Amino acid sequence: MKAVHFIGTSRNDLGTLPEEVKREAGFSIYLAQRGDKAINAVPLKGFGNAKVLEVVINERGNTFRIIYSVRFRAAVYVLHAFQKKSKKGSKTPRHEMELIVQRLKVAEHHYEQHYA
Repeated sequence: MKAVHFIGTSRNDLGTLPEEVKREAGFSIYLAQRGDKAINAVPLKGFGNAKVLEVVINERGNTFRIIYSVRFRAAVYVLHAFQKKSKKGSKTPRHEMELIVQRLKVAEHHYEQHYA
């Protein structure tokens, strides 16, 4: 089973979400550790492949997103967890995407240091 690493504030951010959201996110991450994929996990647009996934969870009229990477052979990296506030479209806000890109670079560096 792959190790799980939380990048930046992603663990704390996930911890602030509603219990049902945390439970579903945890199960999705567990599946990723096993090499499987949750039915509500889809490739995050802008990354060109299915190596960065987002789990979209709708709970009590709110939308939450958990972003993680399965790009690495030995580890799953949780990059971000947040509540989508905008009611316009499903596109991930630019500042959230910039944070995800930055954290993916941190994950790559961590993986090179600890697994290569």
